[in-house]
Amino acid sequence: MFAHLTLSALAVAAGVLALLAAACASEPTATPLPTPTPTATPLPPTAAPTPTSTPLPVVFFPADNAPHDAPIEWWYFNGMLQDNAGGEYSYHFVTFQSTGAPGVTPHLLQASLGDHVRGRHYASETGYLAPERPEATGVNADTGRWRMRGDGKGYELRFIIDEDDATPIEVELRAAPRREAVLHGSTGLVEMGEGIGSTYYYSYTRLDVSGWIEDAEGRRPVTGPGWMDHQWGEISSTRVGWDWASVQFDDGADLMVAVLFYPGGHRPAAAHGTYVAPDGSVIYLHEDDISIDGIGSWASPDTGVEYPARWTVAAEGQPRLDLELTPYLEQAEFTSDFLGVSYWEGAVAVAGERDGQPVAGWGFVELVGYDPRQLEVTPPAPSPER
Repeated sequence: MFAHLTLSALAVAAGVLALLAAACASEPTATPLPTPTPTATPLPPTAAPTPTSTPLPVVFFPADNAPHDAPIEWWYFNGMLQDNAGGEYSYHFVTFQSTGAPGVTPHLLQASLGDHVRGRHYASETGYLAPERPEATGVNADTGRWRMRGDGKGYELRFIIDEDDATPIEVELRAAPRREAVLHGSTGLVEMGEGIGSTYYYSYTRLDVSGWIEDAEGRRPVTGPGWMDHQWGEISSTRVGWDWASVQFDDGADLMVAVLFYPGGHRPAAAHGTYVAPDGSVIYLHEDDISIDGIGSWASPDTGVEYPARWTVAAEGQPRLDLELTPYLEQAEFTSDFLGVSYWEGAVAVAGERDGQPVAGWGFVELVGYDPRQLEVTPPAPSPER
């Protein structure tokens, strides 16, 4: 995510959540659930700074670790893992939620796992309706088999890759932030482009992650670094695409860049970026100074959708960045079985220069809007009974 609507695919997420909400509204229940009380933490108003002041934040902690009464909201994680048998993996795990029928919250959970040693990419998703929890202090999505729980102090993650004719792969992780949350857009509110809308957005750019992975070869402990995004807000259009990247440099610096566009021509819509120095200080990158450019192309053998094969990321000003991002696995496409729309989400090796000096690290790239079927998706209207 960005990681952001992280879909990850906004069209898929919005459509599935609407389907789930409509299904819930139309299904009779023997004992109606009570109408939930308004959220304890409403979306904070944007404060108007004085001409000489620093813009005031509109995201606050710990309150905004909790869910919001928003049309769309998601929590997104990515990371790298190593086991004790020479295995290396990457993963992304995202939970979308939206407003539903009184008393329930529709969820869509998606996860992928890249096995770098075997050169394999796995993906799975699930949707479910959860009871409304107005008292929640953080994300709390739990199907029994899948789980994402946490409140900014720490997170529990569990997902299962369950593909046909294959032994399920189970992953269970615990993640703890290593540095304070970073507010994007300087205040925590970012504009996504004319006619698209805006979202509140923050990240924990450094996580310590540990847990286990279990497959046909048994259960093995895993550890590694991770990244977390939380976004929510008003999105008025599913006709949006983006190139998004998160980077963790080897020297402790972090980077998020996002370039949004209108699909069907790749017309620019907006861009924003955030750089975190090794000492934790934050620099916000100007929209006109950011670029993400694809190099070459890779065509999915499953869907025929073409994506860039690798990328350059550049930023002017301070710091000056000139990076190349190379995927660990070309095949990192995620196709939703709910609506049949695809996006690309995978780990990348990072190399290049920062202010003229060599740098290296790892990261994740997310590509939404390359599948032409996204333009054909029309999320169903909410049920009149909502």
